[in-house]
Amino acid sequence: MTKEEKRLRLKRKRKQLEHKLRAVEKRDKILIKDFSSERAVMEEVFDRYTLMSIYDFLNKRIIDEIYGVVKAGKEARIYWGRDPEGKELAIKIYLTTSAEFKKGMFPYVDGDPRFAHVRRDTRSLVYAWAQKEFKNLQRAHEVGVKVPRPIAVDNNVLIMEFIGKNGVSAPLMKEIPPKNPKRVYRQLLTHLRRLYRKARLVHADLSEYNIMIWNDQPVLFDISQGVPLEHPMANQFLRRDLENLHRYFKKLDVDVLSVEEMYERVTSGRS
Repeated sequence: MTKEEKRLRLKRKRKQLEHKLRAVEKRDKILIKDFSSERAVMEEVFDRYTLMSIYDFLNKRIIDEIYGVVKAGKEARIYWGRDPEGKELAIKIYLTTSAEFKKGMFPYVDGDPRFAHVRRDTRSLVYAWAQKEFKNLQRAHEVGVKVPRPIAVDNNVLIMEFIGKNGVSAPLMKEIPPKNPKRVYRQLLTHLRRLYRKARLVHADLSEYNIMIWNDQPVLFDISQGVPLEHPMANQFLRRDLENLHRYFKKLDVDVLSVEEMYERVTSGRS
């Protein structure tokens, strides 16, 4: 295939992808009926910069197909896709025009040295937030914490391993309690200890709503809020995470440690 043929093939692929992304939005009923509002929502998700990032991932053969929305929230939308080898991907697109999202970022941004020189306009913050989640996932994955494996990030688009099968996400711990809650409780304490002592991070938003159960193992996700230990609120966030675990597993009649005992175990590394 000549260079010109390759260029034309890539151009066709880009147009097909853009058409598919917009069709997916409509199919999954994310857009409302009013045309002006519909256009605004489409532009919010797939603005020019977002499409350029997706095209870049396509050109680098990181993404091959995008199929549909698996999760839609005020801050981001997650799409199910595949890479050229057929492996499933989670494609997270952060919204760049959400004022509410910007407001919610500040408790986690202020005091984080990684954000010291980031501009405070919404787009710059969102781009930095996506980088933050990617780096947090990297650090967690490297020390053996069960998280989606990070693959790539550009601007407001984050590519991760898909946790689930054939486009169906693994269930949340909130939706389906673990079969062996005592074992999962211990595994989560181990993950938090590794996160704290080896990755030097605190999840900062841990609860049954952002823990998936896959192959009988807990998988932590939505780790963008994670803060380094240097953050002035790191210990407060950690205690809140532990309080959430204590509340959840106590309801399942697990013989849980007190929050203070869990805090000591996580921060001291004692087993």
